[in-house]
Amino acid sequence: MKIGVLTGGGDCPGLNAVIRAVVRKSLEYGHQVYGIKRGWKGLIEKNYEELTLDSISGILHKGGTILGSSRTNVYKIENGENIAKENFKAMELDALVAIGGEDTLGIASKLFKAGLNVVGVPKTIDNDLNATDYTFGFDSAVNVATEAIDRLHTTAESHERVMVVEVMGRHAGWIALHAGLAGGADYILIPEVPFDINDIVDAVKKRHARGKKFSIICVAEGAKVKTEEETDKDGSFVLASLKKDSFGHVMLGGIAEIIAEEIEKRTGLETRSTVLGHIQRGGSPTAFDRVLGTRFGIFAAELVNNKDFGKMAALKGSQIVGVSLDEATGKLKTVNPEFYELAKTFFN
Repeated sequence: MKIGVLTGGGDCPGLNAVIRAVVRKSLEYGHQVYGIKRGWKGLIEKNYEELTLDSISGILHKGGTILGSSRTNVYKIENGENIAKENFKAMELDALVAIGGEDTLGIASKLFKAGLNVVGVPKTIDNDLNATDYTFGFDSAVNVATEAIDRLHTTAESHERVMVVEVMGRHAGWIALHAGLAGGADYILIPEVPFDINDIVDAVKKRHARGKKFSIICVAEGAKVKTEEETDKDGSFVLASLKKDSFGHVMLGGIAEIIAEEIEKRTGLETRSTVLGHIQRGGSPTAFDRVLGTRFGIFAAELVNNKDFGKMAALKGSQIVGVSLDEATGKLKTVNPEFYELAKTFFN
């Protein structure tokens, strides 16, 4: 068989581990593998190249993706589905491995229903993809964020400041919650629980009153502000821009700075903000992500070899299993209330 492989959406550590595993296992089965450049954009433009053992040599530890990526939406392009199907045939592909998050795999699911032989591999730093316990890239991002919080502690304590650190997390607060807990943050804000700035200010004042002259606040970029008219389950995003990408996502960011300004204004304490941004995406993957990505890639190659299409590799407990692409992309996996309640034990 001739197998295509692509990486779509934002890059993250571990992508190359998956590519490497797909190629190695597929070649072992006697198949040929072709890397499609820049995600779905490469399929639309027929931009691809054969992947060999030489192509994947020495890439396991590298961040990013050797295939490049983009946020191209096939279904936002005129006649996009038909172009994708025609190019799939013209490239003489028998199957396609799509590595990506909800958006990338959502397209994969639609193309599978349209007749293409597709399997998926879950990739999202936010760890919000349904039907899998963990996605690769998440552990690496949490480690980066935790180290940043550790480093901010020394400055906060030395200067008796409040430090607000903003991490990734559009709709789910997994990174903020894990990094905040691991780094000993004094307050954690996640998209699932809209916040009242007064609660944060009160927590900072209580710490200050009992002799703690510094505080660390960890906030997900998608954390929402609760207003008087909104319930605990609703809220408003803080937007960096009204511009949207091809999947309709607005640009988030800036919430840390706003929170920092409010804390300083209401407490009189010197407060600074730090936005980690793309730093969380870069660099080498952790050992966990390298192994998880490798296991996902091997399983995806096995799905293709068995012609078990329309499935995504997923981690369930300690096992890698196949789940339907529909199940994987049907809804987001968000932080459950019990986990957040656990974290609140350490607030104040």
